Amino acid sequence: MNAGSDWADDDAKPDHQPLSREAAQALMAKDPPVSPWRVVAVQAAVGVLLAAVTWLVGGQSGWAWSMLYGSAAVVVPGALMARGMTSRLTSMNAGVSAVSFMLWEFGKIVVSVAMLALAPKVVPDLSWPALLVALIVCIKVYWVALAWRGRPKKLNENES
Repeated sequence: MNAGSDWADDDAKPDHQPLSREAAQALMAKDPPVSPWRVVAVQAAVGVLLAAVTWLVGGQSGWAWSMLYGSAAVVVPGALMARGMTSRLTSMNAGVSAVSFMLWEFGKIVVSVAMLALAPKVVPDLSWPALLVALIVCIKVYWVALAWRGRPKKLNENES
């Protein structure tokens, strides 16, 4: 008995067919990936908006600065990660990409923790609740930015 025959029949055809270059390009055009920079930009905009509304409604600059810093604790590491993952080195091969992702993710975590540890020294009249609210809202905006991709494009005029 062949050792490999327990797992698969060597003569069996795979259930899937690889895409041609044209089919892959058409699929990418129909459903393009979301840029990580778009996600970071939406997070930054929401953070600035939160801080501005807090300052205008509440009139407490300490809360507004705390919210702005909480937003920065999400945006700065996110921008670092986006920069690292969009570099040419990251896309060279699968092994390099996996290791690069893990290293950039580790760097993102280190920067986030360092920023939170430095918050009492950096932000005058720090309000931890305001900082944490902004941090959580900016993290949750990530999902909104990913979902906000628009409608997929049609491949040709005959599709409905």
